[in-house]
Amino acid sequence: MPYVPHSPEEVREMLEVIGVSTVEDLFAEIPAEFRPKSFDLPEGKSEMEVLDRLEHLAAKNTTNMTSFLGAGFYDHFIPSAVDALSSRGEFYTAYTPYQPEAAQGTLQAIFEYQTAMTRLMGLPYANASVYDGGTALYEAAMMAVRKTRRRKIIVSEGLNPIYRVMLDSYTTNLNLELVTIPHKNGATDIKAISAAIDKETAAVLVQNPNFFGSINDFTDLFKTVHENKAVAVMSTYPVMQSVLKTPGDMGADIAVADGQSLGQPLSFGGPYLGIMTCNKTLVRQMPGRMAGRTTDTEGRTGYVLTLQAREQHIRRHKATSNICSNQALCALRALIHLCLLGEEGLRRTAGLSIERAHYAAERLTAIDGVELFTEGPFGNEFAITLPVNAYEVIDALTERSIIPGFPIGRYYEGMEKGLLVACTEKTTEEQIGIFAEILRGTLS
Repeated sequence: MPYVPHSPEEVREMLEVIGVSTVEDLFAEIPAEFRPKSFDLPEGKSEMEVLDRLEHLAAKNTTNMTSFLGAGFYDHFIPSAVDALSSRGEFYTAYTPYQPEAAQGTLQAIFEYQTAMTRLMGLPYANASVYDGGTALYEAAMMAVRKTRRRKIIVSEGLNPIYRVMLDSYTTNLNLELVTIPHKNGATDIKAISAAIDKETAAVLVQNPNFFGSINDFTDLFKTVHENKAVAVMSTYPVMQSVLKTPGDMGADIAVADGQSLGQPLSFGGPYLGIMTCNKTLVRQMPGRMAGRTTDTEGRTGYVLTLQAREQHIRRHKATSNICSNQALCALRALIHLCLLGEEGLRRTAGLSIERAHYAAERLTAIDGVELFTEGPFGNEFAITLPVNAYEVIDALTERSIIPGFPIGRYYEGMEKGLLVACTEKTTEEQIGIFAEILRGTLS
């Protein structure tokens, strides 16, 4: 059936009103070379035929591979209850779920999510999310620019390169100066970052653990940031925050993260979840929505949206962000995931992931020609140097059903022999052993 609700007569009347003859005339401004030559759609098929076709296509995928791929997105175990609870009809709705008279359950879930994020990051305020970790980092930078009225942003090269590409793209047409401080053989160069800070600096952006897996304590760096009245921004990995010194304890003003590792399946890039937390001095610069708890005139507990400096609520030029769609369902999944694991469960997840990564590092660096980038501390991810181009190893091991890691040279020139290897609590010692032995055989 056609999905156009108007009759030919109604279409003709509308075209007459706007002064064109045909529907095609509406697209006359689009150059002919950019228009589709043909939609090339097949004849309609039955449900059984469509299912058969889709199953045939899906069967072309290679599944059941052992993956050591991380680089910001991690294969953690997701309890079945996360799917069961988050897919309940009360939450799974197309309706904008914020009106307090209709959505107390959703608002309470958002409030509880915010509470969980503030405890995880050690900062007192959280919003109800943005799109993903890269978006959150950009929004954090803009919070600092608005707060300080300065335009210089110092960026550590140890930040996830995907986030840095997003930051470059989002700020292309803004009058900002992005200063990138190179990493030091995989380690965040804190001295160089400190030396670059001056009275024109709006924000310093760092990541812990950084893209290469190295762990840092940025407490002294953030003191320097504050001495220059700039804003300290830290990108984090939520699972590791259960065992590492929190951004708040280090003195960060804003902490951001991608919430994929909290109950979101790896799924071709999303949808994911941008976590944002901050201190009190910056809370009114926070984009998106915040839910608060209050009481009604009869003393009953109620939940409402409180701070939401969006363009439909205030003057457009004073809006903190044009992002109007949060990731409420993803945030709900993150909350359920955290509640099911609890504080102890999350720490156990982080601990097992770290334990497996260190075992993997020990096994891999026992192979001739394989070395760690740095000797510093790392969590569930680490970078190694291979005696050959990393893509050669990836190609060889993928044929043996192992994805050995992420090729660092994809984003860092001159590091074509670098491989980033990640483990989670799902990685077994047996898988690590097979990986190590196949790699040994490949390199010999």
